[in-house]
Amino acid sequence: MKGIVVHIDRLVLRGIDAGDAAAVSAGVQAGVQAELQRLQGEPGAAAHLAAGGHLARIRAGSVQLDANSTGSDTGHHIGQAIAGGIARGGRS
Repeated sequence: MKGIVVHIDRLVLRGIDAGDAAAVSAGVQAGVQAELQRLQGEPGAAAHLAAGGHLARIRAGSVQLDANSTGSDTGHHIGQAIAGGIARGGRS
């Protein structure tokens, strides 16, 4: 499989403190990368991801966090949700 390119033009996050923006951004990137790498290792998932093509919109759904989540933790969970949305072909 060739590489997967993810370009996020706009990401809407509600309830995120502006002071956590950099950590959340880094966590989103790491979370998407880690989850897509994990999915590529699952039987049949690589073909499913490759068949996905261009997706104009990803429905990642809700992310549940606990009160002690750091900005990086938050971003990682968001990244996992985005990658899951990609794996589902953008559907929720």
